[in-house]
Amino acid sequence: MEKTAMDDDCGFVRDDFWFRCRAAAIIIENGNVLFATNESVDYFYSIGGAIKLGEKAEDAVMREVLEETGVRYEIERLAVIHENFFKEEQLSGFGRCHEIAFYYLMKPRGTQELHSNSYSMGVKEHMVWIPIDELDRYKAYPSFLKHYLAKPPENLVHIITDDRN
Repeated sequence: MEKTAMDDDCGFVRDDFWFRCRAAAIIIENGNVLFATNESVDYFYSIGGAIKLGEKAEDAVMREVLEETGVRYEIERLAVIHENFFKEEQLSGFGRCHEIAFYYLMKPRGTQELHSNSYSMGVKEHMVWIPIDELDRYKAYPSFLKHYLAKPPENLVHIITDDRN
């Protein structure tokens, strides 16, 4: 059996159902938040990716941020534990998804300069800075970020989102 990139991920696939454990970053610079997109989808998504087997979530977010942005950001704090139910066939090919994600707020660097050369599932990614006060005009996921970023709580929060319908 040939090994794939997903073999070391904390997650599994059953029929058309995908479960994954993910580490993600909230990167804010000058009133803008960083998202990714690619030519295979019609939406924006958070920076981050799968936690590998045996990897700490903090290490995973640092690895993913560097892979996607080409820049080393530092973690400020764990901000959100997000339990997310959604349908997603455009990129992954799976119909039903259940994701547990650890969202880390990253320390600002004072610049939006990136050195991105990132690919996700073989597709070139594009990093996009979106003004926080205009985020509701974009099809951006996870959907909770639109409200969360308006006034981020200082404490860790647990958010459950169900976008299956």
